Formats: sequence, structure tokens, C-alpha cells
Amino acid sequence: MASSQPKQQMFGEPISLVGPTPADLEATAELEKVLREAGMYESPQESAVRAEVLRDLQGIVDRWVKQLTLKHGYPDAMVDEATALLLPFGSYRLGVHGGGSDIDALVVGPSFVDRDQDFFGVLAGALAEATEAVTDLQPVPGAHVPVMKLRFRGVQVDLVYASVNLPVVPRDLDLSDRAVLRGLDHVTARSMNGVRVADEILRLVPDAAAFRTALRCVKLWAKARGVYSNVSGFLGGVAWAILVARVCQLYPNAAPSMLVSRFFKVLSQWKWPTPVMLCDIEHDDELGLPVWDGRRNPRDRTHLMPVITPAYPCMNCTYNVSQATQRIIKEQIQAGHVACQEIAAGGDRGWGALFQPFPFFRTHKSYLQVDATVAGGEEELREWKGWVESRLRQLVAKVERDTFGELLCHQNPRAYDAEPHGLRCASSFFVGLSKPQQQRQQPSPPQGQQPQFDLRATADEFLQDVYTYRFWRPGLELAVKHVRRKDLPPYVMHKIRGPNIHELKRKRDDDDSSPSSPTLCSSSSASSCDDDSVRRPSSRARLHPT
Repeated sequence: MASSQPKQQMFGEPISLVGPTPADLEATAELEKVLREAGMYESPQESAVRAEVLRDLQGIVDRWVKQLTLKHGYPDAMVDEATALLLPFGSYRLGVHGGGSDIDALVVGPSFVDRDQDFFGVLAGALAEATEAVTDLQPVPGAHVPVMKLRFRGVQVDLVYASVNLPVVPRDLDLSDRAVLRGLDHVTARSMNGVRVADEILRLVPDAAAFRTALRCVKLWAKARGVYSNVSGFLGGVAWAILVARVCQLYPNAAPSMLVSRFFKVLSQWKWPTPVMLCDIEHDDELGLPVWDGRRNPRDRTHLMPVITPAYPCMNCTYNVSQATQRIIKEQIQAGHVACQEIAAGGDRGWGALFQPFPFFRTHKSYLQVDATVAGGEEELREWKGWVESRLRQLVAKVERDTFGELLCHQNPRAYDAEPHGLRCASSFFVGLSKPQQQRQQPSPPQGQQPQFDLRATADEFLQDVYTYRFWRPGLELAVKHVRRKDLPPYVMHKIRGPNIHELKRKRDDDDSSPSSPTLCSSSSASSCDDDSVRRPSSRARLHPT
């Protein structure tokens, strides 16, 4: 069994021990002002609501466990002691949540409380009955980490469940103790990982306050630049937190403004796939849980941007990253590095320049539009588009594979909802299309000799994958089509905010004449091109220009 000695506070050697200058402290104050104006800190009123939500949910899960303890025939004394822990993790546990943030929380129950029947069955039923407090209840038992999504008094809450090998869960149960993992299956261990990882991150950073400010900044930047989404193959909150924590270890005395600029400098030069780690990888022969280790596991060496969680069993929290999303992440980190250099040079560029939204609909002239449509209202749309979103990165990979890299994809992680028509609702996702940089620099061929890509088989394969959804039913539909920038739907145009919309509108008339715009063609007849939707693939999937 691995040594039980605590990990060192510092992993490897720091790059610099230099502390902040007065100018760095002034820059930090300016940065914090921008973060507050952007809503990255919640108000006292929001804090009170969040605390009340957690308190009331704790009461519900306590009653739930007592009910199950009584149902299993345990004595009254044990019923009185029965409880469950409700432990927030993610941004809330790290202390970087802002206004409107959701709450990720782990429910820890005793050994006899089952996830499938008791958590997704009995507890979900009890929450569904609390109609005054609970809305948008959506159990997702088939997720990599099974989760129950809901809104509790307007606050989005994601609940995961773990059962420990104890008949009664003590209030002071220490999840950092590796012994709590004994006898647990892999899914339960993953469910516990959120709390354990957050606690380890905070323990391993030299200055928690500086870490929190820098992480708030990086989160705001990543969301503005469209690279904050684990499900889309970009990086999620845990990955960004570990990357910031690593930079904090490398510059242990730096102020937040220094950490932010060093963050972009270090990561713009990082030699991927060298993993980012906060501590050594540990194995435990007694517990035997699977551990990410590129030295031992050939499959782990295929990961493109490994960011390794610090708590046993360590995992790669960026396994969804593809060649397409890695390319975009690296481009955006380099752009962030340039922006920080310009901010440091002075002039009129303040911290707000770092957080300029990525102009997705100005950058590309050609798109794949993926429409998820339902016939049963907004709750059904939320469920269906969540599944479609989880599969979109497969479409990106298939397009780049089938065009041999001659067509590059840039997925926008945001969904755009159309105005509902009765119970019929639709939501659209967009993938920007472009040519590789070296091809853009070559002379453009004549208009009639543009490269053409027939992606009907690619779309068909993607749809076959999406329609494997275990809860599919009539009324859940999917359409894939190619659109040019000038043909974006009105509900997308209306939701594009800021000054960029004016330039976007000015460019709409120029799209067709641009030689750099990729063409997606179909060999189907002209009459079939009038139907640009792709539905359940009992019929041939088609993808063609609109």
C-alpha cells in the first residue's frame, strides 16, 4: 500500500519567489474591480439564499434517510441517528462562485441506501412532490457521474450520490481519509471525487486568497472566449482550477495580477501532452482503484492535454479534449498571453481587454447548424438538447476525420433557443468551419474550383450515434444543415450582443463572394435539396448548403 504520509505543500521547484511590487498590487485592485463589475462575486443576499437552499436540502435528505432506515427495519435508536451529508463541491467549495452560479453537491448516505432505487427513485419522488420549492427536476442516471439536476427556489443544483460502507454516516466524516473509499465501486469513487479534489486543491496552493482571485479571472476569460465547457471538449471548472493552482505553486508569492499574466505565459509555452499535476501520482494496491498514469497505461498516453486531479484515485479531467478543441484552447491561451502583454505595457488597454468575447459569428463565414427539436415543451427540450450537446464533439471529430483535416471545426459551446411555438421548441448549436492556416495563405482557386465536401455520410453517422439515446421517443428530432453567416436564424442574430453585431451585419452581404468559405455539397437531386433537415435516420441523412 502506498505511504500514508501527507503530500508536500509544494510540488517541484517554483519558478520565482518574487513578491508583488506596488504596481502589481494596484493592478490587482483594478482586476478585482473588473471582476466585481462582471458579477464574479455574489451579493450578501445571494449568499443568504444559497445557504438557505443548502440548509433546506439537508433537511430533505435527512428525512429521506430516516424513512429508508425505518423501511429497512432498523431499530428506532438507529432511525434517530440516521442522516446523510450534503457537501457542496466545485466552485462553491473552492470559494469562487459568483452571482447566478449553480451548486454542485454530494449526498453521502449509509451502506444500505442504493443509488438507483433510493436516490433516483425515492429521493427524486420526494423532490418532485416539493412543487413549491423544486422545479426542472431532471435525473440523469446514465451520466459518467450519475447526477440529479433541479432548481431549488430558483437556484440550479446538481446532486450526485455516494454510499459509504457505514450503517450510520457521522456528521464529522472526513472524506479526505482514503479509508472511505474502501469497498466502493468506480462510479461511487468518481462521485466522491468532486469534494476530495476541491479540498486537495485548496490544501496544495500556497495562498488560497490569491488563487481564488486568479481563478475567478481565468473563469471569466474562458467563458468569454468560448473554451469553458467540459461536455463540448474544452476545459471544465476543475481543469481550469488545477491549471491556476499549478501556476500558484510555480509563483508562490505572486499577487493575483501577476498570477494571471504568468498563467497565460506558462500555458502558452507548455509542452503538451506533458501532464499538469499538483502532486505526485499515487497508487494504492489495497484499494486498487484505476489511476491515470501515462508511465504505466498506454491508453493514458493518448490523451492530448492531460490535467490530473490531485486526490486518489487521480484522474485526467480533460479526457474529452480533441485535436479540434486543443487547437482552439491553445489559440485562445496565446491570445490571452498577448492581451496581458499589451495590458502590462500600459496605454488605454485595461483588464477589460482580456475579457472581450470571442467573435464567433465574425470569425467564420460557414457553419454547421444542429437543431434539436421537441414536440413536448421546454422541459423536454432541456433534456433532449443536453444529450445532443454531449454528442456534438463527435460530430466535430467526424468532420475533420472525413475531410482529412482540410476542413477545421470550431464548436460554439452555447445553445441558441428559438421562440417556442406552443409545445414545439427548438434549440440550435453551431460549428464554425474554416480551412487550415496554410491553405488560407495560398492563392484562392477560381470560384468554380472551390473544394467541395460531401458530408452526408458523416451526418448520417452522427445522427445514428445521437439516436441511440436510451430515452428517445417520438417528437425528439434532430436536423443538421450547412448555413452561411448571412443566413443565420433571426433568433441567433437577436441574441448576439455588443458592438460586434453591427460589423456582423455589414459583412453579411460579402459571404458568398469569399473564396475562403468552405462549400459542403450534396450529390442528391435538386428536389431533395429543398429538405435540409435530417431526422431519425430511417431515411437517408442529407447535409447541403441552404
